[in-house]
Amino acid sequence: MAAKQNETTENEAKTVEIEKKSMETLLEETPLVKTEATTNPSVPGEFDWNTIGKKQDKYSDAEKAKLEEMYATTLNMVAERQVVDGTVLMMNNREVVVNIGYKSEGILSLADFKYNPDLKVGDVVEVYIEKHEDKNGQMILSHKKARSLKSWERVNAALENNEIIKGFVKCRTKGGLIVDVFGLEAFLPGSQIDVKPIRDYDIYVNKTMEFKVVKINKEFRNVVVSHKALIEAELEQMKHEIMTKLEKGQVLEGTVKNITSYGVFIDLGGVDGLIHITDLSWGRINHPEEVVKLDQKINVVILDFDEAKKRIALGLKQLNSHPWDALDPNMKVGDKVNGKVVVLADYGAFIEIAAGVEGLIHVSEMSWSSHLRSAQDFLKVGDVVEAQILTLDREERKMSLGLKQLKADPWADIQSKYPSGSKHTATVRNFTNFGIFVELEEGIDGLVHISDLSWSKKIKHPSEFTSIGAKLDVVVLDIDVENRRLSLGHKQLEENPWEVFETIFTVGSVHQGTILSLDENKGGVIGLPYGVEGFAPYKHLKKEDGTMAKAEEALDFKVLEFNKESKKILVSHSRIHEEVKAEEKEVEVKAKKTKFKETNDSIKKNNEKLEKTTLGDLEVLSNLKKEMTEAEDAKKKAE
Repeated sequence: MAAKQNETTENEAKTVEIEKKSMETLLEETPLVKTEATTNPSVPGEFDWNTIGKKQDKYSDAEKAKLEEMYATTLNMVAERQVVDGTVLMMNNREVVVNIGYKSEGILSLADFKYNPDLKVGDVVEVYIEKHEDKNGQMILSHKKARSLKSWERVNAALENNEIIKGFVKCRTKGGLIVDVFGLEAFLPGSQIDVKPIRDYDIYVNKTMEFKVVKINKEFRNVVVSHKALIEAELEQMKHEIMTKLEKGQVLEGTVKNITSYGVFIDLGGVDGLIHITDLSWGRINHPEEVVKLDQKINVVILDFDEAKKRIALGLKQLNSHPWDALDPNMKVGDKVNGKVVVLADYGAFIEIAAGVEGLIHVSEMSWSSHLRSAQDFLKVGDVVEAQILTLDREERKMSLGLKQLKADPWADIQSKYPSGSKHTATVRNFTNFGIFVELEEGIDGLVHISDLSWSKKIKHPSEFTSIGAKLDVVVLDIDVENRRLSLGHKQLEENPWEVFETIFTVGSVHQGTILSLDENKGGVIGLPYGVEGFAPYKHLKKEDGTMAKAEEALDFKVLEFNKESKKILVSHSRIHEEVKAEEKEVEVKAKKTKFKETNDSIKKNNEKLEKTTLGDLEVLSNLKKEMTEAEDAKKKAE
């Protein structure tokens, strides 16, 4: 480039020199070869029309060619639409004058050099020749187009050669910055700006920085650059030196570089370390920002490090003694302590009685009540409570606390407060398949079995009878003080109606009922008077016309069986018309038997009469036969 610039300067000097010389001097330096026609005007020769009107001497073709060759060496021959190098001759606040060795200089817009604020007179720049002359005789040049034409080649060469290039940061975009590199727009990701996280990208806009090309997408002509890559090599060397000097337990000064929800990154002077949120403070914190701030300088202790992975685990709380070591040595089980709820879980609450000293109140120790509840039902984060120490293990640094121990045990006088047979109003707390858990008061729970809810109504699930939170009148049936169990009943508040039902639904009695539901395999539930339910097997649901009874159909039912203890009534509809038919058949049979008997008696009498008649006839015939026999014998004798 320097040789080319020197050549341009020499050409300019020659041009000036030639312009100063007079035509006579040129003629002296270039001897003329006179023709015969010139030396002897009388000799006719060819007339040169090019000399008409010219005062200078005539030149031969050889002389002209030599003069043209000398003039041509003072100018560059340039073509339009090509890129050439030019030298900056002068500059102002809007334009840049460039000499490319042509007969006239070109003017460029200073805005084309926005990426290079260090541009100065004498710098060699690339220009694109758009036109030799415009209507004003001015050469039209463009630096922007020249850069654009060669930028792609230069960017690819920079990537291949791992070259450091300069670029102008044009603006901010999502996730990073847009950089002008050789006239191309390249993307600078936020993570590639610096080795430390950047919180304000705007401070880099309108700045010229050095970069390395790290990625090129030739299909989409996308370029990704990095400023961070320039300093990573140096930082790696610094990290290696620092890592070799690290020791566990060593205390170093660092600067808070970044804060996340799980911890704090500390810059130790070229290498980063992490303080996990659990190692920031002996007490519980919700976010690291409660302890440190960005760019704050703090002392940290090295807990562990991995030289291969360049990972360093740091601690802040380890610089102070553990709060358990400073705990009052006179504190013992049974003492009362005050603390703040710092964490809530379904199984309990953690109470901070001092910074870094916590105790757990299990949900079972929050109330004397035995039914399952959540810790959120009793406490919330931030509550200040008084509790009693139940267990204390200084070696394991564990402590369990209790709230209910500060209140009197309601089961202490349960028998006098809730004697058997006493009536009370309770609150429904929970359902099970076998009954309802109710609360008489805080800590006094009882169970109403599903069979003790109603005398007459058959209940499949307690939710059919009442709802959670509802009030329910109960009577105490039994008390188990040792196991803290209370058996309650609801139906016992009324007289047992089954003793009355026994006199109404006697076996054989007929009552109108409605089929409430049907079971395909068993039969139907029948709603009887007084709210009583009975059961009819399928074979007892057949109607007189042979069809089966349907749900919600009202029919007469006959009681086949009544069991007061199990509260079961077996009924039948079929039995009613079957028995009617049986009675009708019995009457018919009796009638037939009577008629048959009468017929038999009539036949018997007739037979007796016939028998008497037959015997008399036989005697007459016998006498007649005897007479005939005697007559025949007398005749034979006479002969």
